[in-house]
Amino acid sequence: MKQLIECVPNFSEGRDMNIIRQITDEIEKTEGVKLLDVDPGMATNRTVVTFVGTPSEVLDAAVAAVKKASELIDMQKHSGAHPRFGATDVCPLIPVANISMEEVAEYARKLGKRIGEELGIPVYCYENAAFTPERRNLAYCRSGEYEGLKDKIGKPEWKPDFGEARFNARSGATAVGARDFLIAVNFNLNTTSTRRANAIAFDVREKGRPKREGNQVTGKVVLDEKGEQVMIPGTLKGTKAIGWFIDEYGVAQVSMNITNIAQTPLHIAFDEICKKAAERGVRVTGTEIVGLVPKKTLIEAGKYFLKKQQRSVGISEEEILKIAVKSMGLDDLKPFNPKEKIIEYLIESDKASKKLIDMTCKAFADETASESPAPGGGSISAYIGALGASLGAMVANLSSHKAGWDDRWEEFSDWAEKAQALKDELLHLVDEDTVSFNKIMDAFGLPKGTDAEKAARKQAIQDATRYATEIPFRTMKKAFECFEICEAMVKTGNPNSITDTAVGALCCRTAVIGACLNVRINASGLEDKEFAAGIVSQAMEIQNKAIKTENNIMEFVNGKM
Repeated sequence: MKQLIECVPNFSEGRDMNIIRQITDEIEKTEGVKLLDVDPGMATNRTVVTFVGTPSEVLDAAVAAVKKASELIDMQKHSGAHPRFGATDVCPLIPVANISMEEVAEYARKLGKRIGEELGIPVYCYENAAFTPERRNLAYCRSGEYEGLKDKIGKPEWKPDFGEARFNARSGATAVGARDFLIAVNFNLNTTSTRRANAIAFDVREKGRPKREGNQVTGKVVLDEKGEQVMIPGTLKGTKAIGWFIDEYGVAQVSMNITNIAQTPLHIAFDEICKKAAERGVRVTGTEIVGLVPKKTLIEAGKYFLKKQQRSVGISEEEILKIAVKSMGLDDLKPFNPKEKIIEYLIESDKASKKLIDMTCKAFADETASESPAPGGGSISAYIGALGASLGAMVANLSSHKAGWDDRWEEFSDWAEKAQALKDELLHLVDEDTVSFNKIMDAFGLPKGTDAEKAARKQAIQDATRYATEIPFRTMKKAFECFEICEAMVKTGNPNSITDTAVGALCCRTAVIGACLNVRINASGLEDKEFAAGIVSQAMEIQNKAIKTENNIMEFVNGKM
């Protein structure tokens, strides 16, 4: 499996799009790397860039981008609201697929070494790539910012991890790290007061604020026995935050980095900021995500706000995301497009191919009716099963939202969520069944001129046939699972929708029987007769149970009519 890492360099230029474009061009020139996002900020004078690829490709692209930034950005002339100490201020690497954090940390150090040696830029390694405990903290590495770098870089304790301990006036220094997904987010406030924004930031950030004697604003800072400030911790673990005023928008913001999204999810941070802002007479008007976020972050947020409304979470992914966007005001300052802000969507778009499930109903029917043998009965069975699951979800959602049943919303929400998961799996199997058929066709098309080619072709045909047997078997199992939902809905769901659930049960029965036919016909071509007999036996057992279950459901429904 291919290893993938993400790189999120922050460049100290957010106003000159020509400079930004030249830097990102260097990234796009690197073969195998996909540029996912470019997010410039005028007030911060900073651009967050996100790209993904294999480790070696990402390192090459990062070095090229840092080099170009060092040529185009002069830190002697730079100003901006965000803390910074270099033309390429930070350059973190993040694991995406099939790679450990330990491996990513080693790649980060390799990147730091190249930047230091090839480009002559001092490098400090932070987070999981840090060589010393204190340098794990980015704020520590960047303390004093660019303006303080000249004085501190010559001190032994501030010797860079890579590159010479010499002040680079033009490019400053770069922090290179390895970290988990970090969410950079700004919370918009209905105030122009930086002081109020800072106070809210100090209320919530993990570090908190200095403890003072007497007056908590002007009082003497309390020191411990080592002479260090005593801090009053904030309410949110795994967060860093400051308050600032953004000229571009004419409002103050709480700017936050959530460094541990498992510890403090985005929606929890949002609610806490709202709470602390309200205590100070301030209101959060919206949220601005800088860069990209994992899909899970917004799905969790959408479900969180749905549950607060006592509404079912068993709705489509698109609807859940819409709730997340509206609940946190992600479109407050500018339109928010999940397809452009969620990393999984952007990665998927690069390898997107024509999918049956993305067709209109008419186009799907036309494609099925064409002279092409795929999609065929297997894909149709999976799709009919998905429709059965969808009807189960619909009745569960209607029941969850039924007047007078408010005390049962969570019960039906659970059923709807389960139905949605089955629907999504069955929709995936629609295309997967066609893929499995095409694998067989491809195998039959392999060369057979030599004995070696004949043997390889024969094995490929058997592997593809086994796969084409397993896919409809998966369809059977998932379609059969839908019966539990249908049975629950006809007996306990909204009585006005009992016939809708009955149709869902009929769909599931058809899906099971149709997929079973494909299991049997494909298994007949397998040389592994023990496997073939076993999977056919299991398939027939599921089919018999499905027929019996559907009969019981229909008997119950007919008795109510």
